[in-house]
Amino acid sequence: MTAIAVLGSTNMDLVAYVPKAPLPGETVTGRAFRTVPGGKGANQAVAAARSGGKVVMIGAVGADEFGVRLRSALTAAGVETAALRTVEGASGTAHITVDDEGGNRIVVIPGANGSVTALEAGDEARIAAAGALLLQLELPLPAVLAGARAARAHGVRTVLTPAPVQPLPAELLAATDLLVPNEHEAAALTGLTDPRQAAEALLATVPEVVITLGAAGVLYAARGRDPLNVPAPRVRAVDTTAAGDTFVGALAVALGEGRPMPEALRWASAAAALSVQRHGAQDSMPTRAETDAFALADWQANHHPDTGAAS
Repeated sequence: MTAIAVLGSTNMDLVAYVPKAPLPGETVTGRAFRTVPGGKGANQAVAAARSGGKVVMIGAVGADEFGVRLRSALTAAGVETAALRTVEGASGTAHITVDDEGGNRIVVIPGANGSVTALEAGDEARIAAAGALLLQLELPLPAVLAGARAARAHGVRTVLTPAPVQPLPAELLAATDLLVPNEHEAAALTGLTDPRQAAEALLATVPEVVITLGAAGVLYAARGRDPLNVPAPRVRAVDTTAAGDTFVGALAVALGEGRPMPEALRWASAAAALSVQRHGAQDSMPTRAETDAFALADWQANHHPDTGAAS
């Protein structure tokens, strides 16, 4: 079983479903409202656990009702939460508007996540015992850097999701093995809107890049290799809130199992495609069995058995 450590955020997602997102100064009437566990770190932890990984979550929740629910949701998904601290004050929250096209707009309030500024006792050992460390940018940057340093010191693969996007310190990039931005984050980091050009620019700072392109799939680039485009399965999206986190969690498991990158990308894309067909963040994430079945069906539907070529 692939061992994965996640150093990241836990948030309660406050989700409003609307026919269309409001313009500045506009008020719209929504159809429904839900509170569901989320946070990019917790989302990736749940996705990895449901994909078959052995996952430990490092972070913090508040001493409030949301904190209790967030911890319970991780535990129910099979994520180890001994390193998830409870601190005074409110848990992190994400305020999300989801429109009828499946698009979303998100405002994050850090809450307890802002208290995580360094590794605590036992955290480095947890990272050292993992095959991969998943990082995002919803925690203070000093904590992210500390995690990356620990992973590099122990030869642990570091996978960084640069969201919310911000300038990345050279030290963090030097300790990153795989960078996974979406196309908008890649453009913000490089100033280049063409994903291939952005990937090439990012390879000057990290050895491997996967740029997620939504319905267009993903672009993989690595130093010394030709870029690889992997199309996304064709599905009708109803909520894309956790698609990227689902992809990263599943990809980390697949790579930890030693799958070749093209196969790992297809499998993780299948997991993400399943997630966008369901509402919510962690609630939308598929099990390993679901991803296996969907990936196989998609492959059979889109490839000729005699040549293996895409139809």
